Amino acid sequence: MNNFKKIGLSALAGSLVATSSFAGEMSVAGSASLGLEHINGGAANAGKSFSMGNQLTFTGGGELDNGLNVSLSFILDQGDDATDGIAKAPFDSHSVTISSDGLGSLKFSGEGGSSAVSAIDGTAAGDIFDLFDIASTVHPTGVGGGSNSMFYTFPSMVDGLALTASYTPTGSGTDSATSYAATYTGVEGLSVSYGVGDDTTVGNKGEGTALKASYAMGSFTVAYSDYSFDTTGTSSDDDTTSYKLSYTVSDELSVTYGSETVERGTLKDGEYEKISASYTSGGMTLTATMADAANMDGTTTATQDRELWALGLSFAF
Repeated sequence: MNNFKKIGLSALAGSLVATSSFAGEMSVAGSASLGLEHINGGAANAGKSFSMGNQLTFTGGGELDNGLNVSLSFILDQGDDATDGIAKAPFDSHSVTISSDGLGSLKFSGEGGSSAVSAIDGTAAGDIFDLFDIASTVHPTGVGGGSNSMFYTFPSMVDGLALTASYTPTGSGTDSATSYAATYTGVEGLSVSYGVGDDTTVGNKGEGTALKASYAMGSFTVAYSDYSFDTTGTSSDDDTTSYKLSYTVSDELSVTYGSETVERGTLKDGEYEKISASYTSGGMTLTATMADAANMDGTTTATQDRELWALGLSFAF
């Protein structure tokens, strides 16, 4: 992400009789990137598609006289929320964070927030199933977060231990939901995270549990994750396991292999594999990816077995 420019914002209130102003500085960050992707397999052929970076993130904030720090984040993303109508389509997640060293930080997300569990429930291999972007794909069931949610990070109490909690209040078709998580990084090269929380959406009530661990030694990094969601009163519980092995060939070149298995009830297991390479030179990064998917919708239908290859090019300036 690169800072393109800084914009001074001011608000003018009142009329000719009385005025007051509130000034703050916002930084705008984005990225220059190009992508090419091709998906085929079975009786389906999605063809090749090109893409480019189309997201801008506005951030700003500062320290108040009472010692609290306040920051704002607002994202513009072309095509996001397009189904909500043209007026809302460009706007993505936005949040306000209030923090201090002694009190920790409280983040309120008007949209796009995460729960303590969803912040760590991404698979070790990086959610390969999302690459295929097929509506019928069986995805892991998420926990909490979303719009009008609160995420709290506790102040540091033990070196290497980070504690978080989240709360999503009652909304349309939902009861309030809470989540808790802990991440330990007190051993060099090791990171272990565990979280548990509930989702109370009607038709999706249940509890999610996330476990993730990674260890880096020399040029190698190995990671493992397990995420399960137990649905109340149904047989559609799901469990997603994943592992990843990365090798850093040099400062410029790295190679990664990852695998995921998505299980849900009595459906056929969805199986995913991916190998990717990344090369950086002179502020330019080239990525290449090959991935396979089998039984994406939980059946053995021929069109649910896919292959993907993708190229990406990004620039830092």
